[in-house]
Amino acid sequence: MARDTVDRRSFLKAAGTATVAATTTAGCLGSLTGGGGGGTLVYARGDHPTNYDPQQTTSGEVAKVTNQIFDQLIRFKPGSGGQLGDGLATEYSLEGTTATLTLQEGVTFHNGEEFTAADAKATIRRFTDSEYDYYLGDKNRSGYGPFTFGSWVKSIDASNDYELKITLTQKYAPFLRNLAMFAAAILSKAQIESLGANPSDQVALGKDPKGTGPFTFEELDNSNQRVKLGAYDDYWGDGPNVDGVVFSTIKQNSTRVSSVIEGESHITDNLDSQSSKQVQNSDAASLASKNGINVGYMAFNMGRKEAFRKKKVRQAISHAVNTKAIVDQIYQGFASQADQPLPPDVLGHNENLSPYSTDKEKAKSMLEEAGEADLEFELATFSNPRGYNPSPIQTANQVKSDLENIGLTVNINQFSTFSSYLEYTDAGKHDACFLGWYTDNADPDNFLYVLLDPKVEMDAVPDGQDWVSRDTEGYSTLNAAGWANTEYMETVREAQSTYDEAKRKSLYKEANKMAHEEAPWIFVDYAQTLRAVNEQVESDSYTVSSVGGPYLETVTLK
Repeated sequence: MARDTVDRRSFLKAAGTATVAATTTAGCLGSLTGGGGGGTLVYARGDHPTNYDPQQTTSGEVAKVTNQIFDQLIRFKPGSGGQLGDGLATEYSLEGTTATLTLQEGVTFHNGEEFTAADAKATIRRFTDSEYDYYLGDKNRSGYGPFTFGSWVKSIDASNDYELKITLTQKYAPFLRNLAMFAAAILSKAQIESLGANPSDQVALGKDPKGTGPFTFEELDNSNQRVKLGAYDDYWGDGPNVDGVVFSTIKQNSTRVSSVIEGESHITDNLDSQSSKQVQNSDAASLASKNGINVGYMAFNMGRKEAFRKKKVRQAISHAVNTKAIVDQIYQGFASQADQPLPPDVLGHNENLSPYSTDKEKAKSMLEEAGEADLEFELATFSNPRGYNPSPIQTANQVKSDLENIGLTVNINQFSTFSSYLEYTDAGKHDACFLGWYTDNADPDNFLYVLLDPKVEMDAVPDGQDWVSRDTEGYSTLNAAGWANTEYMETVREAQSTYDEAKRKSLYKEANKMAHEEAPWIFVDYAQTLRAVNEQVESDSYTVSSVGGPYLETVTLK
């Protein structure tokens, strides 16, 4: 496609330092934008990860960046709520256990290599195949590997450069949607092989990722907590419409929103109620929102805390914690109470369930019956805002207060960075912890299987036990509760292997009912997706999406 006569990548390399400095010192957007369009888009966020390999993380903060650098075989249409569209594949189908994809021609990676089916095959094998010379390694790969590809892919035929055939081990309904997730980003085979066969060498990809996406990775500035991207002139799709993107970290909500209002940045996310009102009261920025497909929860770690293995204890604490107060008073109407793992507007949400009632006397009685009236436990929490928990410290204090009112002792363990927090919870060191989930693919499997099935063999769960230890073979760290209810596991596994939508819906409703009853989590909230957008962003050029994104290649600055 035709491009501007100015080479944007060369411009950014020459002037990048000055451009980034302008975002923090100028205080106005005039310093950020070019005279004839283009300019540098500044996206403010609450945390700064230091590794940008989509196969090494579960963090949405990483995905915001990698979704600008990489493409998937299939993509979600911006703002559609999960409708699939063309990505690196122009046609795709799933029949029985075979997925067939016709690939784009003439697409190049940022390292100059042409994209072919061999890149897709190398990508999947690096993530899942321990027999592959360039396998990322069990310790390095994220929990996305097993449920995105690993458990389902039997073989990959990449003999034709522009056709990919993937044979699955069984019928798996969400597979095409999985191919659109951020963790399914297609990597360069040439880059994979250039790093070497040692898994410790493969880790280096996250410091200099090379994709086919609209923006190139220019600089990882850890000392200033910024990431700088440049426009890719040979991008195969529409856009980008700016010269580059800077992801700038500002941990405090009010300060981050002020940066948008005052013109130091263009877009920010993970707003709490106070910062949302700041935007609504501003003439220089607007609040963009969309119904979110997410859930916020507090997980009981049954593998670590014996008391949490008693259903009555989990139910009692669920009755004691006032989630309505959290939603109404702390989140102030930008979220609704949760009553099950699956949010509304997703196939299989069970509308017959209600949030646990707040009943402290009932909670006390249940704890006494369970022999746990004097229970003490650690509650781990992050500090930076997340959309599903925009005020994590206040939320933790509410839980602590509610449970102290019924005689329990809660010790809050607060982490300063989200990355270190995820390392801690992934290792299962928490007694209880706050977490949440934005849908990767708008499929019920992405919540009910991914978060609450431990992904171990069914016979690995001891008889009469509804939890498993983390050292069980195949265990997924995404299951922060360690819950392993075999009836639930059978239900969600049956649902993922049927292509009959009505049957899937019925099975998922039943699975939600089980989860509600068994209470492996306190179901806290379903949050709106909120963004603050400065007036210098061209109207309608930025689309808030509850699935995928952010789609920054579409953004135009005035």
